Amino acid sequence: MSAPVITDGMVDIIRRAALSFVATINPDGSPNLSPKASLMARGDMLYFADIASPRTISNLQRNPAIAINVVDIFSRRGYRFSGEAEVIGPQDPDFSPVAEWVWSVNGREYPVNHVVRIHVREALPVLSPAYVFGQNTKEEDLRQTYLAKYGAAAPARKPAP
Repeated sequence: MSAPVITDGMVDIIRRAALSFVATINPDGSPNLSPKASLMARGDMLYFADIASPRTISNLQRNPAIAINVVDIFSRRGYRFSGEAEVIGPQDPDFSPVAEWVWSVNGREYPVNHVVRIHVREALPVLSPAYVFGQNTKEEDLRQTYLAKYGAAAPARKPAP
């Protein structure tokens, strides 16, 4: 079975979402959930920077199983990715593009301790019940409804390379 292709729609959601949530497995088998603001897609891989994630990194070094949930809260659409993670350092060619993007957004004082590369095994859509049960079943209608509800403008996020 080949890995799922990361589509343009998935990349669009990843770029629009302010946060993603990464689940790993603690040594006792319990889940560890950690927010990430650095998720990016490059080709058919996902990446995020280890800025302050010692538990996530130690869990992945022991057990590479990972799940990631990313949702654009205003459009109520997202994706659930699962696969195997690999913790990489500055010697790996995939480290620099992720680190440089984080530094371009936050400044070079941000510590990028590692980068995590995810080999995606499964990618499933996350869709709000509003699309099934609501009156507004078009993405742009829901987006406008939730922007108005939260009194917010859609957040701007610097696109990943």
